Formats: sequence, structure tokens, C-alpha cells
Amino acid sequence: MTDAESLDKPPTDGESGGLKKSKKKQKRENAWRPEGARDPFAMLDSLPEKEQQEIQKALHLFSLGTSLPKTLQQAKNHTYRFWDTQPVTKLGDHVTTHGPVEEVDASIRSEPCLLPQGFSWDTLDLSSPFVLGELSHLLNENYMEEDDNTIRFNFSPEYLLWALQPPNWLLQWNLGVRVDANKKLVGFIAAVPADVRIYETKKRLVQVRFLCVHKKLRLKRMTPVLIRELTRRVNQQGVYQAVYAAGTVLPTPISSCSQWHRPLNPRKLMEVNYPGLKQNMNLQRALKFNRLPEVTKIKGLRPMTEADAPRILSLLEKNLSNFHLSPLLSLQEVEHWYLPKENVNDTYVVEADNGTLTDMVSFYTVSSRVLNHPVHTGLRAACLLYAVCNTTGVADLMEDTLVLAKSKGCDVFCALDVMDNMSFLEKLKFTISDKSVHYYLYNWKCPLMSPDKVLTTVMSPLAKRHFCLSGPVMIFHPFHFR
Repeated sequence: MTDAESLDKPPTDGESGGLKKSKKKQKRENAWRPEGARDPFAMLDSLPEKEQQEIQKALHLFSLGTSLPKTLQQAKNHTYRFWDTQPVTKLGDHVTTHGPVEEVDASIRSEPCLLPQGFSWDTLDLSSPFVLGELSHLLNENYMEEDDNTIRFNFSPEYLLWALQPPNWLLQWNLGVRVDANKKLVGFIAAVPADVRIYETKKRLVQVRFLCVHKKLRLKRMTPVLIRELTRRVNQQGVYQAVYAAGTVLPTPISSCSQWHRPLNPRKLMEVNYPGLKQNMNLQRALKFNRLPEVTKIKGLRPMTEADAPRILSLLEKNLSNFHLSPLLSLQEVEHWYLPKENVNDTYVVEADNGTLTDMVSFYTVSSRVLNHPVHTGLRAACLLYAVCNTTGVADLMEDTLVLAKSKGCDVFCALDVMDNMSFLEKLKFTISDKSVHYYLYNWKCPLMSPDKVLTTVMSPLAKRHFCLSGPVMIFHPFHFR
């Protein structure tokens, strides 16, 4: 008898009884089940955290094949459905001129962009502790985590206000998306104003930060709508250019650089399996290799005070001519970005015997949560913002900076090989990672520039793990273009 014939054959008495028994058993089991289809997200949320972590890790690995390209070679074979509609230079274009990609369109849409049904726009008032807490929760749960889902960002309210409220910030550029039914915050994007010098051109533009969509909504193609709506709001203020950074290749990087890590607490980093550590070292060798002095050695090195701001501005202005991409800071912006804030940022200056400031260095701190570890619950990374060296050797100043960061409880120090950072990275035992950071301009074309011509003061890409640095600039962050 064939399989097809057996399907048509009526059951025997014994088989019929077995089927009836099976149906009765199934009916009893179904009586305990809720009516209607179960929400798969609710099922996932009901699982223990450790099981959720394993499922999310598997989903990440399963989706790697459709992720955005990480190299220019991969990018050549990729179709950019959204970015091909935007005023950016195309991959492969050889640009020798300077200016807008598209001329300004005087007609700006007055109505907000349409969202999927069930969602609404909301302008977030971060002066409200409750709203600031909502944003912190959204970012900490959804902004980014390691590929193996073991570490997540833990942005404090103080850090978010530092990143989102520099001088001249605008309320309408803090853009949120809420669910109509319960008003839950599920999406966010922000912009802050900045004056930037691109080669010899000075431009007022925006830096875009904290682009984040809730994990459960990323298939709804909400990211392009967020970018379009923010663009509309920025255009309403007469601004038509932006600068941003990403860990993936988009059309088209004006410069690319690598990320470097320097362990400050090797024991902890090895225990949490921090990415980028040298795999050929045991603990004792790692401790010896990464040992630092107990105290700083540069005479006159001290924390910045408010009275130092004008002299720091002068130090920065003298250095700007060395770079093709750099911010143009006001005195108020220097005070905002560099004046030390507890658990947010630190700045140190070197004061000569005659009272003049000769050197300065600044870094900010990014906190993360370590998930499901029997001992460690948190991780602190110090990220280099900027250093100016006139009388002190840059390697000596950075070694003292490592000592200071370690004394403040940081576990790792991160830097990019931009500016003249290559002069100290290898000497001070930084290790290059396999991750890159790419810089982009929106609606502005110019020739490409090497990393040593990029000054990242207040323009370091706010990190998406791996460690794309989490700096105050966070512009169209990597891994969130979907």
C-alpha cells in the first residue's frame, strides 16, 4: 500500500478509538490554554532573563547575513534603499569640489511625516525627570548591546543631559515616538546645533544623536521615518547639513578610522570576556603587561576649573588649522563639553610655573551593565575626547591620563586613531580592534580626508558597542539603520 492510499483508508475500530482518546486528551490540555493567538513577544518576556539572552543571541547570529556592510568592498554589492534617496555622495564617486549635494528647497513640508498606524510623534521635554527616565530606559534596553548579548549601555540622566543640551539646543529636536494605546516611548532621535569647519568652509549644521528604535519594532521600517521627520524639523530652522558617524559603511564616508582599547582592569575585562583583549595572555601576564604607575608624574597637572575655559578655548583655536574636519567652539560650548561633571566627563590641564596653561586632555565615561555574570554587574569605559600638547610629550600626558582614569574606577580606555593619536597608541599598549568608525556629511560634498585630519572634539561617535566610542555626538549611530 502506498502512502497516498493509506491516507484515504478509513481507520479501523482500534484506530478510531485511539483517535477519539487523543482528541479528548487534546481537549483537556486546550482547556488550560488562553483563548486566541499568543503574543510571541509576551512569550519571550515571560521567560527567565538567561533564556531570553540565549534566544536573542541566536536571533542576532541568524540575522547577520542581512546586516549593513562593514567594508567598502561589501558596500559595493549592497542596495541602500533609504540612502539612495538622500542628498549624500554615491559610493565610488570621486569628489574634488566643495558644496551642497542638493540646493536648498524653499518649500518645507508643514505637516509631520506619517507614522505606522497606532504610533504618534512626541517632543520630549527632558526637564521632566519622568520623561528623562523614560528615555534612559528606552536607550538602556534597546540602544545597543554586544553581539553575544552580555553587555548593555547604562546611560545616566546626567550623561543624557550633557549629550543633548549643549548651548542653543532646541526642544523640538528631541523627537520621540509613542504607542497610542499606552503612551509607551518606543523610538527616539535627536539633533544638536554645531558650527563646524570642513576644509576652509565654516558651516552651521547639526549632529544627530541616539537614534534608537525598540527591538520589537525594527521590522516596521521606523528608522527612515525618524530621520525624515528630524530632517524636516531641522530644515524649518534653516539648517540643511549634518555630520554623523557609523560603524557600518553607508554612502559615502569622508574618512574612516579604527578603534583601540587599553585595559585598565585586565582581571575584570577577562572575567567578563571583553572583546578585543589579546587572547594569548593568561591573567598574570596580562596584569604585568598592562601595569600602570600608581601616581601621575607631570608637574602642574590638575583638574580643569571654570576659570580655565577661556585659556582652553585659546588652546583649541590654535590647533584647528591642522585639521580638515573640526568643530568651532564658543566659550559656552567649551564650558559645557569640558568642565568636569561627576561620572560624565573629566578634563585636566597642565599649568606652568608662570600660571599659563600649556596642555590639556579630556575624556568622558560610558557605563554599561554586565548581564548574568556571577560577580560583575557593571563596566566603565573612559573614551578620549581631545588632547592638546605644547610642552608635554603626548605619550607622557596620555600615560598620566590612563592613571587618572583608572583611579576613577574605569576598566578600559578607548580611543580612535584620529588626530595624532597614532603617536601614542602602540607605545602605551593600546590594542587595535577589528571595528571601524566612518564619518559622514549629509548634503555636503568634499574630497576625502585621512583620519589624522579629523579632529573629534565633541564629534566622537557615541558608541555602539564594540566599542564604537560613546561620545557626546552620537550621530545616526551604527547598527540602527535598518
